[in-house]
Amino acid sequence: MHDEGLSTGKLVKRLLLLVVGMFAFGFLLVPIYDVMCQAFGINGKTAGSAWQGSAQSVDLQREVRVQFLASNAEGMRWRFGPQDEEILMHPGETRTVHFLAHNPTDRVMVAQAIPSVAPSRAAAYFHKTECFCFTQQVLQPGESVEMPVRFIVDPALPKDVRRLTLAYTLFDVTERMAPSLGLTAMHSN
Repeated sequence: MHDEGLSTGKLVKRLLLLVVGMFAFGFLLVPIYDVMCQAFGINGKTAGSAWQGSAQSVDLQREVRVQFLASNAEGMRWRFGPQDEEILMHPGETRTVHFLAHNPTDRVMVAQAIPSVAPSRAAAYFHKTECFCFTQQVLQPGESVEMPVRFIVDPALPKDVRRLTLAYTLFDVTERMAPSLGLTAMHSN
């Protein structure tokens, strides 16, 4: 009987250690993810607000190809994509491109676009001065919209980077945003 109580105490300690370990792992997951993305050159984050820098001198001696991608997160029913799949530009040049979105549903929907730049080391040199990703987008049933992105590729971009990819993932945030926008909560069809 005494041995059984001792083994129960050990089991409780091990289970508590397991719970603490799981909590620590959950807490450290975001920093670990950021380090892994940086190490493998994926998921370059861009600023979440408009760039406030000064005018750049245009580097006419080189060109950078910028590719545009769009995808919908699970449950997002909008049609969403870039008007142009890629452009060729000079670093320091200000360019505007458009993404097209259409809400084919029979309900008001709210979306949030999350950008990323690849390779990730180029994200620090990609400056958005205007972007639909800075705010939520509200579309009425059947509504279509052209959403601009105005940006500059910094002339300080490393010379070996000749291609950038700006990718957006569109998320349905209708349920979360409905109360603050005065919409009645609607469930996905």
